[in-house]
Amino acid sequence: MLRVVSWNINGIRSPLQGLACQEPSSCPTALRRVLDELDADIVCLQETKVTRDVLTEPLAIVEGYNSYFSFSRSRSGYSECSCPSPGVATFCKDSATPVAAEEGLSGVFATLNGDIGCYGNMDEFTQEELRVLDSEGRALLTQHKIRTLEGKEKTLTLINVYCPHADPGKPERLTFKMRFYRLLQMRAEALLAAGSHVIILGDLNTAHRPIDHCDASSLECFEEDPGRKWMDGLLSNPGDEAGPHIGLFMDSYRYLHPKQQRAFTCWSVVSGARHLNYGSRLDYVLGDRALVIDTFQASFLLPEVMGSDHCPVGAVLNVSCVPAKQCPALCTRFLPEFAGTQLKILRFLVPLEQEPVREQQVLQPSHQIQAQRQPRKAFMHSTRLRKSQGGPKRKQKNLMSYFQPSSSLSQTSGVELPTLPLVGPLTTPKTAEEVATATMLEEKNKVPESKDEKGERTAFWKSMLSGPSPMPLCGGHREPCVMRTVKKTGPNFGRQFYMCARPRGPPSDPSSRCNFFLWSRPS
Repeated sequence: MLRVVSWNINGIRSPLQGLACQEPSSCPTALRRVLDELDADIVCLQETKVTRDVLTEPLAIVEGYNSYFSFSRSRSGYSECSCPSPGVATFCKDSATPVAAEEGLSGVFATLNGDIGCYGNMDEFTQEELRVLDSEGRALLTQHKIRTLEGKEKTLTLINVYCPHADPGKPERLTFKMRFYRLLQMRAEALLAAGSHVIILGDLNTAHRPIDHCDASSLECFEEDPGRKWMDGLLSNPGDEAGPHIGLFMDSYRYLHPKQQRAFTCWSVVSGARHLNYGSRLDYVLGDRALVIDTFQASFLLPEVMGSDHCPVGAVLNVSCVPAKQCPALCTRFLPEFAGTQLKILRFLVPLEQEPVREQQVLQPSHQIQAQRQPRKAFMHSTRLRKSQGGPKRKQKNLMSYFQPSSSLSQTSGVELPTLPLVGPLTTPKTAEEVATATMLEEKNKVPESKDEKGERTAFWKSMLSGPSPMPLCGGHREPCVMRTVKKTGPNFGRQFYMCARPRGPPSDPSSRCNFFLWSRPS
């Protein structure tokens, strides 16, 4: 059996408290225990939030596995994409070592050494557009040899993908998402046409059907969403063989669980929606029709696995994997920083553009500049010798000489220095009776503090030391609210408000959050 698992991990370096492993991610065995807990031959991770310069050896080299990473090449720090740090990674057990591996969908970053190939006709894309689509590190391909129950060997290509999110406030990201979808479909269909079975697994960032969304009825034009229309063309549902269009791929979970309600894989962390399972299904294991119908034995979700806003999804195929004798060149163990090979210093040097020459400066050869510097040093040395030989020897000054008034100051400066007043004659100490009399006179001369001033001062200190005001009670449950801050850009950005503290859930569930809302008064 071949077991594959996909998980949007939301940061591979963050602690994964939801699994059996209790060590931090920097521990050499932490990721190994995570992979063992998922118990899969091939584990595909999305949203790794790691670039090559910060990838550590405990994350790159895991005993018993060979790993492959796709990093972002965007120097803008992912400022244009919705996720701060995309990136995907695939971990294969040594018993499922791929025969080829490749980063990206377009082949722009292919190295021609262990690549997969089969790109199809991509004339509708420019080279620059292909480079941009693959520059965020959202796709990684591994190709494996599998053996069916009949003993036939076939080729299986896994496409580990993290599709972009379309931010409503950034229409250009919707265009980017749809072009990425188009490129993904073209590559998958080209591989299928070349004779390979294909599995597309990962975070597609689209809930396909109303059954895959917790609140589809409240969304305007749910069926008209461009991402859902694209999935309609990519997939075929069971029993749709007589339809006008039959997609080349199938949703393995819906093929085996067509009526399963509330099968969600992603939840809002801020609203606590996972507690009441109020989310959407964004993560899929898709396969070509023949592969799903003939070999898929199970397709499952793992909502009990915590540590991310997504849960893992996976499938079991009744095929066995034939491991390659050697890992492809893309394997992280072959990266120079992990391979143990000596690096040349030239790999760390980048040619810089020379600064423009300033006025009255002429570039000269280095030997001329050095020749000019030598006479200057000789001149300075001879000058010092002449001064030391001809002049009288200077004696070492006494420390007290620096505290004596300078005679030249009074001659050159016309500023008169202020003089200190003379100290008067010494007074005799007062007796105890005189001190008591003076104290009584001072107390009599004091102005009594009014009651109003004393009350104002008392009220001020009470307000300062009383602490924050109590939270208002929500209208639905009469329970203390929580305070939130508006993060969305607009006239209310930065304002604070109160809302029900309970987790978000179906409106029909009385234990879910009520619709209480109250703006916080500025202090």
